[in-house]
Amino acid sequence: MAYQVTLRPSGHSFSVANEATILEAGLDAGFTLPYGCKDGACGTCKGRVLNGQVDLGAAQDGALSAAERAAGMALFCCARPLSDLCIEVREIDAARDIPVKKLPCRVHKLTRLADDVMRVQLKLPANERLQFLAGQYIEFLLKDGQRRAFSLANAPHDDAFLEIHVRRIPGGNFTEHVFTQMKEKDILRIEGPLGSFFLRENSSKPIILLAGGTGIAPIKGLVEHALHIGIQRPMQLYYGAKDRAGLYLGGLVEQWAAKHPHITYIPVLSEPAVDDAWTGRTGLVHTAVLADHVDLAAYQVYACGAPAMCEAAKRDFTSRGLPPDDFFADVFSYAPR
Repeated sequence: MAYQVTLRPSGHSFSVANEATILEAGLDAGFTLPYGCKDGACGTCKGRVLNGQVDLGAAQDGALSAAERAAGMALFCCARPLSDLCIEVREIDAARDIPVKKLPCRVHKLTRLADDVMRVQLKLPANERLQFLAGQYIEFLLKDGQRRAFSLANAPHDDAFLEIHVRRIPGGNFTEHVFTQMKEKDILRIEGPLGSFFLRENSSKPIILLAGGTGIAPIKGLVEHALHIGIQRPMQLYYGAKDRAGLYLGGLVEQWAAKHPHITYIPVLSEPAVDDAWTGRTGLVHTAVLADHVDLAAYQVYACGAPAMCEAAKRDFTSRGLPPDDFFADVFSYAPR
């Protein structure tokens, strides 16, 4: 049975059938609704059900609290309609006209950025270009039907190759393949661009960029895009890792900060090794932001990294006055073995 979903405040509507989630049906209908992980973990797709009944699905408690459930909130990536609905959700106009494509690509170059991080550069067919917004991601379509998502680390203007950063996860089928079997000139299939993590260019607010580990990849794309189009909004980039080796793009960020006065770099290590001789900030990277900012009401925040980091950042930053609509996250969750 198909149900009709109406969006507020836009008034747009679409049909949901065949057990699809609200997010799946909305995206299929051509509406760009916000989402991040698509598995109920990050809360990016959260909105309010104004009228009608839904099955909340596998929404995780950390992303949708009991109080929010009682208030009629839902995660549209896993919620399914049980009746016609009217829902309140932010639509994203900037990505509306960008087509999502399935494309073949060739591995152009493999480069170790750290012992456990590989840069993979992908070359599309000569007659193809992937139009995308800085910060969006692609999914690899694997032969067994599974998918693996990775954020794009290059900016849209620098699209001769698509660049992703792959962290080696022990026992991870795809990441182990990248490090032990993948070769230059291998052929893969991808789908993209996907995701609602991209720079909101119509704002004049100063920006806090929060990156954990390989979460620096889409942040790199955002910064390079902003520099390319001449955005001068103040940017504070907090880059967190366990040890110094984890700051594998730290040198690049230092170059940005040295060349551009509106960019500030704050590296943070959670467990620096003795050999690191670290004299900088320590602890959790999002707590460094809290230490530096009593009031976040005037900021926009772009966070990318593990679910725990992004969840804690959203919770604690909004308690410091950050408007929820000014928090944007790209959550890195790993597929189970």
